[in-house]
Amino acid sequence: MTAPESLSLWYAQNLTTNGLQGWIQSNIVPLILLGIAIILLWIGGRGDNAGVARRSVGLLVGLVALGVAVSGTGPEVGAFLASLITG
Repeated sequence: MTAPESLSLWYAQNLTTNGLQGWIQSNIVPLILLGIAIILLWIGGRGDNAGVARRSVGLLVGLVALGVAVSGTGPEVGAFLASLITG
């Protein structure tokens, strides 16, 4: 095996998505939350408070799912929810 081949094999074995995940968590997620907040304020400014309430419930469910996905605690949350049913 020549030096360039062994070097490319080393890079291929050490590839991760940690940098991309960190960038998404620190840049994209806050932008999405800001956009949602602006949309809710705009809808509330028109006087449609019931519409804001309906969308806020869906937003909370989505934020919980996002929090579980980002924190990596999915198995623990699943085990807790299963224990509520099975006792």
